[in-house]
Amino acid sequence: MNLPDIAEWIVRIPVLLFAVTVHEYSHGRAAYSLGDPTAKMAGRLTLNPLPHIDPIGAISLFLFNFGWAKPVPINSGYFQNPRKDNVLVSISGPISNLAAAFVAGLFIRYFPLPWELYLKVLVYMILMNVGLGLFNLIPMPPLDGSHILENLLPTRAALRYGELRRYGPLILIGIILLDRFAHAGILNAVLLTPMIWVAHLFAGDNLFGVLRFLN
Repeated sequence: MNLPDIAEWIVRIPVLLFAVTVHEYSHGRAAYSLGDPTAKMAGRLTLNPLPHIDPIGAISLFLFNFGWAKPVPINSGYFQNPRKDNVLVSISGPISNLAAAFVAGLFIRYFPLPWELYLKVLVYMILMNVGLGLFNLIPMPPLDGSHILENLLPTRAALRYGELRRYGPLILIGIILLDRFAHAGILNAVLLTPMIWVAHLFAGDNLFGVLRFLN
């Protein structure tokens, strides 16, 4: 890893920790507001990133440029309306990331100060949060989108869809490895255009000017 790479990681790691921490905290906070104290009792209802770090996910981040946090424990037995409440809890994580990206976009749109570190943080904030939010909305287990879809489907269809849960993580890991080592570009094909569209929606044309400035 050369010095430019180290400089990039010095910015990237805190932003990524922020994104995954806000994501998991939002799941726990939504569940707690709906009557489930499991995350709070497990010490996960916090914005401190340390309780949310998954060791394997952190190692994967350095090896493959892709990582994850420990899922916040949720017990839907506490919910009064489990199907609706599970949707609300599941969607809260992606929404929190999109909200963080929106705030970063406002700074890029209205306060594009010509400071490289400042702009680099904002660009990582908007792109990482948009990417994490949209990625988790993909309806593939164990991503949040799968929980949302499963609880929106009719009961019989939801049960059949739930049977895919055992294969979802293997399929997801396979796609990530194909993208990493075979350069298949599957995730880019699915996510890149929506990411740029949403980031541009939040930040306006200044986004492209900032990207040119940083390059």
